[in-house]
Amino acid sequence: MVRQKNMRTKNKSLAAGMIRDIFFAKNMASRWCERKAASMKYAYEDLSDAQFEKLVGLLCQELLGASVQVFSDGVDGGRDAKFVGTAELHPSKADPWVGTTIIQAKHTNGYNRLFSEGDFYNPEAKASVLGDELPRIKKLKAAGQLDHYMLFANRRLAGNAESEIRAYLSSECGIPESSIYLCGVEQLELWMKRFSEVPRMADLDPVDGPLIVSLDDLAEVVMALAQQGPLVKQVIDHPPTERVSYDRKNTLNNMTEAYAKEQRQRFLKDTTQIQVFLAAPENADVLRQYESVVEEFQLKIIAHRKDYQTFDRVMEYLIDQLYGRDATLRQHKHKRLTRAVLFYMYWNCDIGEVEDAAS
Repeated sequence: MVRQKNMRTKNKSLAAGMIRDIFFAKNMASRWCERKAASMKYAYEDLSDAQFEKLVGLLCQELLGASVQVFSDGVDGGRDAKFVGTAELHPSKADPWVGTTIIQAKHTNGYNRLFSEGDFYNPEAKASVLGDELPRIKKLKAAGQLDHYMLFANRRLAGNAESEIRAYLSSECGIPESSIYLCGVEQLELWMKRFSEVPRMADLDPVDGPLIVSLDDLAEVVMALAQQGPLVKQVIDHPPTERVSYDRKNTLNNMTEAYAKEQRQRFLKDTTQIQVFLAAPENADVLRQYESVVEEFQLKIIAHRKDYQTFDRVMEYLIDQLYGRDATLRQHKHKRLTRAVLFYMYWNCDIGEVEDAAS
């Protein structure tokens, strides 16, 4: 328990320092963007939908012209942005598009996703991202409001998939293939380097991103627990003492009674197994990874808590992100353990609002 208290104290101190650093980070946003544009890939999956749409709109102002009109949030009617006139650079200065260009941006928080995946493009099924857009594109084309079509997505786009999807859109919507442009992450990277001011104008500050956390350290913790768990099964029936009343913590964080009860019934026994494992000297590296995870989770939760009405929503959103973005965590044998580790973070007062038991 002393080790745990020291760990929590350390986490609090680190969290306070990191929160102060947020304000400094905001002042350094433009320099961060310039360095990142020059040296590494953008983590497009960590952007919000709005950030990605803004990025695409600004990029299209460079490719087509300053009069690109970006539409507000909501049902887009098949268009996120529009340009009317003669394009400046696309497809080339010598032979630019002329007329009305409709631009769409399709963002996913999934990691390493493809244009060719069934949820995005599936000619045999209506339930796909492109399948949902076809009626809107056809309607704009029939109304004379679409001459050219651009589709941006933070997915990888292979050459054969590009040809197939472009031919599919052409045949379904009556648009010449030469008037359809698909852009994946590979081309986005090239555009970001060519138009280096775009990331800065898009305010791509990581502090302002959505409630998304990195996964590598958590995946390592879960896999280590899955491999070593049986060694500490003998203590599983003796849950640790609460630092603060569970009911009080739930009140502070606005976790509903039904959700809290279900979490406790399913995962309370796992907390001792996790606690013993992390306290073992031979697992010091895993403990450091766990500490890194909870620090990031807690800071992200603090920054975005106002976006979620109950803490139930925070927990389920995190679970959805973890399963959706990491193949290891969504494996059947690891899914329950992932939830158990997240519950342990909450039970152990590593994430969520808390007050000292003595207060």
